[in-house]
Amino acid sequence: MRKVAVVGCGGSGKSHLARELGRILDAPVTHLDAAFYDDRWNALPMDKFTDVQRELVAQPRWVIDGNYNSTLQVRLEACDTVVLMDVSTVAALYGIFSRQIRHGAGHKGNGVRNRIHWGVIKCVATYRRRMRPRVMAKIEEFRSGTDVVLLANRRQTHRWLWKVAAEQS
Repeated sequence: MRKVAVVGCGGSGKSHLARELGRILDAPVTHLDAAFYDDRWNALPMDKFTDVQRELVAQPRWVIDGNYNSTLQVRLEACDTVVLMDVSTVAALYGIFSRQIRHGAGHKGNGVRNRIHWGVIKCVATYRRRMRPRVMAKIEEFRSGTDVVLLANRRQTHRWLWKVAAEQS
């Protein structure tokens, strides 16, 4: 496991998993929100964002977390492992609100970017019905030999990380 794409709903635990996996694998971690938005929440133009990802995936080792379905193909074609944080809607909503309480709003310099508004809540609340099928279809289409790991809750995530750490020892 050298190149890992972590995808899933907001609040599912992608950033936490990516940080822990990067530590275990001794691989650089990129949170796509930190690459896409500046400190004032201005978005990078999509063509430049795609180019940034192409540069990232050209590296020999990496863990990249983020949704961005429009550029998911870039990561899927380059990774050897894709992890889908496939938590319930209730768990994801809990995740976004508890993150806001723990970290506050704004950018914290550690990949955590918090900005809860109605659009974020709606996206999280409808992810399993609207976005998950599209993500799954892209994984099927572009994975070509990639290992796919589905993690449905935090307990499974902790067990999987423990197993990966044990295999790396």
